[in-house]
Amino acid sequence: MTFVKSLFFQIIAAVIIGIGVGILWPDLGSLLQPLGTGFIKLIKMLIAPLIFMVIVTGIAKMGDLKSVGRIGLKAILWFELATTVALVLGLCTANLLHPGAGMHVDPSTIDASGIEAKTKGSELPHTVDFIMNIIPTSVVDAFAQNALLQVLLVACLFGVALAATESKAKENVLNLVEQLLGIVFRMIGYIMKLAPVGAFGAMAYTVGAYGASTLSSFGLLILACYGAALLFLVLLALAAWWITGLNFMQFVRYTRSEVMLAIGTGSSEVVMPRMMDKLTKAGCDRAVVGLVVPTGYSFNLDGASIYLSLATVFVAQAVGIDLTLGQEITILLVLMLSSKGMAGVPGSAFLALSATAAAVNAFPVAAVALLLGADRFMDTMRVFTNLMGNCVAAFVVAKWEGLLDQKRMRAVLSGEISAAELEAEEKAARSALKLNLREKQGQSLSAPEMS
Repeated sequence: MTFVKSLFFQIIAAVIIGIGVGILWPDLGSLLQPLGTGFIKLIKMLIAPLIFMVIVTGIAKMGDLKSVGRIGLKAILWFELATTVALVLGLCTANLLHPGAGMHVDPSTIDASGIEAKTKGSELPHTVDFIMNIIPTSVVDAFAQNALLQVLLVACLFGVALAATESKAKENVLNLVEQLLGIVFRMIGYIMKLAPVGAFGAMAYTVGAYGASTLSSFGLLILACYGAALLFLVLLALAAWWITGLNFMQFVRYTRSEVMLAIGTGSSEVVMPRMMDKLTKAGCDRAVVGLVVPTGYSFNLDGASIYLSLATVFVAQAVGIDLTLGQEITILLVLMLSSKGMAGVPGSAFLALSATAAAVNAFPVAAVALLLGADRFMDTMRVFTNLMGNCVAAFVVAKWEGLLDQKRMRAVLSGEISAAELEAEEKAARSALKLNLREKQGQSLSAPEMS
C-alpha cells in the first residue's frame, strides 16, 4: 500500500495511462499538452530563487572566492571531458551501425519548413555573445528571464560579499536566506503533488501528436542513440565508482521518482530542485551542488551531445554522402562549441545540426529536416543522460574538493538511512535554525537593557 502511494508509482501509472490515451485517442492526447506545460512552468518559476539561495548559503559558509573559482574550474574541466567523450561515442556508433545507410533520400524533395517552425527564428549564440550573456542587464532581469547562468553569477557575487561581511550582519542575512530556502523547498513539495498530472499530460500529448508509428520509421537511428547512451552511462558509472565510490544503480534507485518525472515531462529542469536537495542529502556539499548542477544544464549536455554527433552522420548517410575523417573531425569541433550554447534556445538541437551541416558543407542544410519525426522520441535518452551526467559531476567535483561525505553517501544510497529519517533530519535542522534565530533575536533585544 505504501508503494502505491509513492510518487514513483503514481508517475509510472500516469505515464502508462498517458501513452494509452495518446494511442487510443490521439486527438484528445494532442489537447492535453497544457497539463504538462503548466506543471513544468510551476517548477521553473522557483528555480531561479532556489539556485540563488542555495549558492549564497553555500558560499557564505565556505567563506572565500578562491574555493568558488576552484570548484567552477574543476566542474568545467569535467564537463568538457564528459561531453567530448559523448560526442566521440556518437560519431563512432554512427560509423559502426550506419543507421542512415540505404535510405537514398533526395535532398531536393525534403520540406524544410518544419525546421523554421521548430527554431522560431532563434539562433545559437556565438562564443563571445554566450560569455557576455552571462552578465545580466540588471539583477532583476536575471530572475525575470529565469537565466540560470546569470542568476549563478549574481548569487556568486552576493555570496562572496556576504562571506566578507562582519559576523553579526552576515549571520542575520544568512539566517534569513536559509529560512526562505526552507519555504521554497516546501513550495516545491506542494507542486510535486501535481507531478503525475503533468507526466500524464506530457506523455499523452507526445504520443497523440507524433504517433507511435514514427518509432518504426526511424527505428535504427533511435536504437543507435539509445545504445550509445547506454554505453556512455556504463562508462560514466565506472568513472564515478573509481573516483568517488558511487554505486550508480543505487543512485538511480534513490532518484527514481525524479528520473521518471523528467522522462515523463521530457524536461530535466523540472526535477532540478529535487535533485539538488537529494544530492545534498546524499553527502554532496550544498555549495558544490549549487554551483555544479545549474552550470551543468548549460555546459554538460551529454545526452544531447551523443544525439547531435550521431544524427549529423545519420543525415549524411541518408542522403548518400560518405564523410571523410577530416569532415568528421570538423563535426566534432563545431559541436564542441555549439552544444555549449544550446540550453534555453528554442529548437536548439536543429540549430546546432544546421550549423554543423553548414560548416561541414558535405550535404544540404535542409536535409536536417529528416530528423523532425524522430527528434521527440530522443527526449527520454537525452533527458536521462543529461540528468545523470550532471549528478555524477556533482559527486566527482565534491570528491575532488574534499567536500563529499562518502560514508553518508553509501548509507543514504544503500537505504541504511531511510527517506523518513532524512525527512526527520531536515525537520530537526529547520527547528534548530528557528531556535537559533530566536535566541539571537532575544540577545539583540536584551543587549540595550544590559548596557
